[in-house]
Amino acid sequence: MFNKQTRPVKLWLLMVIAVVVWTIGTGFYRDLSAKNDEAYEELKVFSDVIQIIQREYVDDVDQKQLIQKAIQGMVQSLDPHSSLLPPAAFEDLQIDTKGKFTGIGIHITMQDGFVTVISPIEDTPAYKAGIKARDRIIKVDGKPARDLREAVNMMRGPKGTPVVVTILREGVKKPLEFKLIRDVIPIYSVKSIMMKDGYGYIRLSNFTGTTTTEMKTALDKMEATQVPLKGLILDLRNNGGGLLNQSIQVADLFLDKGKILFIKGRNKKNTKEFDATPSSVKRRYPIVVLINGGTASASEIVAGALQDHKRALILGTTSFGKGSVQTVETLRDGSGLKLTIARYYTPSGRSIQAKGIEPDIYLKHRRLDLEQAGSREDGQIKEKDLMNHLKAEPNPNKHRNNAGDKDRKKDNQPQMQPVQFRIGPLKLETLHADNQVMRALELLEGYEIFKNLNS
Repeated sequence: MFNKQTRPVKLWLLMVIAVVVWTIGTGFYRDLSAKNDEAYEELKVFSDVIQIIQREYVDDVDQKQLIQKAIQGMVQSLDPHSSLLPPAAFEDLQIDTKGKFTGIGIHITMQDGFVTVISPIEDTPAYKAGIKARDRIIKVDGKPARDLREAVNMMRGPKGTPVVVTILREGVKKPLEFKLIRDVIPIYSVKSIMMKDGYGYIRLSNFTGTTTTEMKTALDKMEATQVPLKGLILDLRNNGGGLLNQSIQVADLFLDKGKILFIKGRNKKNTKEFDATPSSVKRRYPIVVLINGGTASASEIVAGALQDHKRALILGTTSFGKGSVQTVETLRDGSGLKLTIARYYTPSGRSIQAKGIEPDIYLKHRRLDLEQAGSREDGQIKEKDLMNHLKAEPNPNKHRNNAGDKDRKKDNQPQMQPVQFRIGPLKLETLHADNQVMRALELLEGYEIFKNLNS
């Protein structure tokens, strides 16, 4: 029935099926239920389809890629945030959450078909060499740079090794060549600045392994100024999320007691409560948190916790609405399985899944220095718009238990969202032209004035 060429394929498929069947549950062969019988029949259909494709499809098909795409389709059908990460994508995710990588130090994107520099990172090889925003990278070590991921991989490498980057620059007729020496590049998730005496601003772009440390450093610096800190603006706009434990720890910087977060999964080990702990630094100053449709996942945890505890006023537009938690399991081929393992709930027990955090003061974003104040958020996609999104589970309190599991492992740390660590320079003139930032500052100043009226 099978020739010599198809026999190895069938044997390989049978091994795959055997592994899948084993993972369906311990004792599959000892206790075949009707449900398991049905699953086994479907696996045989899967095997049949693979064999027909291998035998009849118009072009040769890589059997490994075919299986990987089948797995990817299966996982992605669960919800928008579960996926199979190929080894390269899995490695990128790990780099993003570690807080550093080795390369030349630039933020890049694809623009008009070119790998284009968004901005060089300060004090890195690219910055010191004079690479500028809007430079177009056309070659790396003499090889054409046509794809974003390929360009990133070519520019990254061991510390101390050379790399030649060829760019096109507007106003310069000939391509420019930069010979750079790779170095360790920190990925900063926190930027801070004093708006004026007594009023600080912190932009938190995502949650990496170093975010809490960065936050503490920024707060310590602000709190050590001669004028006591009277108010803080915490900007979580366009913060796509990151590591779960970091979001909990950031919220804990401003809370001394009570719940921060409750997560509930089908597996009991994924049902946990996280409590605030007393801080050595008592932060009593008022906080305004800025959110928008790009505020997602881990950043929604921080906003929700501070809002429920009435520790901060939330200003902006409704957040993304991602109330689920993902973890990434390493697979034997170096790829990663990103899987949704739980829903999460704010301290008051509300789920924001497909709903988002509603701001206390609704205010769309606009530039104060533009005559036409168009919102950047018009038409922005939210969690509820995504295919196969999870539904919010009602009445979460009835599912609570006293798990008390505060074990926050560093390895295999649950993730909230694909990380967005691109953070631009922070300038006062830019903040002064931002109506949401300026409204937040007015609220903090107003609070101080009213507070002093009774003294």
